[in-house]
Amino acid sequence: MQKEKIITFGELMMRLSPENNERFTQAHSYEAVYGGGEANTAVSLSNFGVDVDYVTKLPCHPIGQSAVNSLRQYGVGIDSIVRGGDQIGIYFLEKKTSQRPTNVIYNRAGSAFALAKEEDFDWDKIFEGATWFHFSGITPAISDEMAKITLIACKKAKELGLTISCDLNYRSKLWSSEKACEVMTEICKYVDVCIANEDDAIGIFSMDPSKAENVEKNAYIAGELTKMFPNFKCVASVWREERTITTFKLQSMIYRDGKAYYSKEYFMNILDYIGAGDAYCAGIIYSFINDYDTQKAVEFANAASCLKHTVSGDFNLVTAEEVNKLAFSKAGNEVSR
Repeated sequence: MQKEKIITFGELMMRLSPENNERFTQAHSYEAVYGGGEANTAVSLSNFGVDVDYVTKLPCHPIGQSAVNSLRQYGVGIDSIVRGGDQIGIYFLEKKTSQRPTNVIYNRAGSAFALAKEEDFDWDKIFEGATWFHFSGITPAISDEMAKITLIACKKAKELGLTISCDLNYRSKLWSSEKACEVMTEICKYVDVCIANEDDAIGIFSMDPSKAENVEKNAYIAGELTKMFPNFKCVASVWREERTITTFKLQSMIYRDGKAYYSKEYFMNILDYIGAGDAYCAGIIYSFINDYDTQKAVEFANAASCLKHTVSGDFNLVTAEEVNKLAFSKAGNEVSR
């Protein structure tokens, strides 16, 4: 295990997907797995050998326990999970197939996490011995109370000297651009490492990447974000481009000290891309706590995201050794014997 201790905070949900890539309207059975942005990042980090605790609120009934068990089996710390409430958040996922896009329907209103209160979380106790705090923009989007709780957590983490990372992760089905801007502008004042893509920059901060002149758009966005938030020590981004119906290009960037560092490109077929951004976040955190230089960090994080596309479900079930092999070894994806 690494000497660092990471805390991630968010909602763990049940994901229900029609089998065999069916439409919702034709499905008679659904595959059930558990996942959620920060939980996915926690599982990745644990698989990398990092000491990581996940913070959420889940019901005491068997479904809530099943969700807890889904984390425990991968070594994620669960002692800070609050138990209570009646429901677990659910999201229905209709998977992308050929030209048909992914469709997500949320059923999380009234979940234990959505109804959580400030007094549910003892941040002094939660952050004891911790060195890093990670969350996403999905968490404060869930409710006004959760936005307040996230801000309280950030202030406490900053007071205790933790590094704070945030994946902006704008979700238009959860809140408006105006509300997101209002809330995230305040929260981002406490963030050290920001993970953001073009959709986040447009959706939350109404940026216009078309204004970039002689600058690659992701570097432009990162530069604008660091102007808005001088406290950002770096901005990281990962993006996927469709090349054919079945082939995608993946690349990422870390913007640090006014310079953009780009990863190499991967051309890949996708089994399941849900959680690929969360895997990228885990790669960023792992790289930084292991003092990787910026170029090595962006290569590791990009490779971690690439491998997630080969794993079904929300969790990225790969090791740091496997990521390093893809990112840095000429052996790449050869057969392991």
